[in-house]
Amino acid sequence: MTIRQQLEQRERETLGPYAMLSSRTRGREHPISDDDMRTQFQRDRDRILHCKSFRRLKGKTQVFISPQGDHYRTRLTHTLEVTQVARTIARALFLNEDLTEAIALGHDLGHTPFGHTGEEALDKLIEGGFAHRVQSRRVVEVLENGGRGLNLTWEVRDGIEHHSGKERPKTLEGCCVHLADRIAYINHDIDDSIRGGVLRPEDLPARAIRRLGKTHGERVGTMISSVVRHSAGKNDVAMEPEIWDALMELREFMFERVYARDWAANESQKASHIVTELVKHYVEHPTQMPNEYLEIAYREGTQRGVCDYVACMTDAYAVKTYQKLFIPPFFDGIG
Repeated sequence: MTIRQQLEQRERETLGPYAMLSSRTRGREHPISDDDMRTQFQRDRDRILHCKSFRRLKGKTQVFISPQGDHYRTRLTHTLEVTQVARTIARALFLNEDLTEAIALGHDLGHTPFGHTGEEALDKLIEGGFAHRVQSRRVVEVLENGGRGLNLTWEVRDGIEHHSGKERPKTLEGCCVHLADRIAYINHDIDDSIRGGVLRPEDLPARAIRRLGKTHGERVGTMISSVVRHSAGKNDVAMEPEIWDALMELREFMFERVYARDWAANESQKASHIVTELVKHYVEHPTQMPNEYLEIAYREGTQRGVCDYVACMTDAYAVKTYQKLFIPPFFDGIG
């Protein structure tokens, strides 16, 4: 037996009855030969980890645009925290950790520069709207690897697209990521908001804090334990109702106090302006885009190519491109 076959055998022997076995994947759009060492989902994880879009996450906003300090989350550190939470849940429920990890690592690959501010700007400008979860699937199916995509398994692509929104993933591993995303972002955004002076610990809703815990670690631990207690032995992944209600209370509080962005209206307006002007410019001048996106514009329409190009940008690259296009250079010696 190859190492891969041994790993597949171990999955059959140790995972729970509702786990997704790598040997039973629905497969890829383009079949490939088996690897001697890695299962199908391990290969997907590696393909995502080594792709360009994953590396760009380090330069994309989570909540704070251009924060002053080294300890604020970026889209990359958010992704890593989601991955840790999701794997912890999957392990405790005897689900497939490799599938869970692959989905978690890929779930935000399609996110825009400047976080949800950039997403909202694109959504208003692009015909048919823009959703980062759909764009994330497009990244792995179409945009990566020189336009050939990463050719991931169906289960990973489904989990990436449905990590948020009303439609849940078709695998329990995807459902782990769906919950882990909320657990991670609500808690680390509280942490960052307190660090940034937007919130004080005493501002947090008292009832939710009594149920979940006073510290970041206590709250994450409470939520994970609740998911495991409520889901063990079931063909479902969910929190206990009272803990879910407390999480939703925290989420509503964060939308009112932080995500509405009144405290950062100036930065949000600047970010939205940059994205808007970049889109308008490249719609009028598509030949100025790199060839890979120009080809998409020819093949699928100008807006589609422009959307893909602007969505892929990091914060810094978007700012630099805006400056190059719209701010005239100044040189020493010019009077």
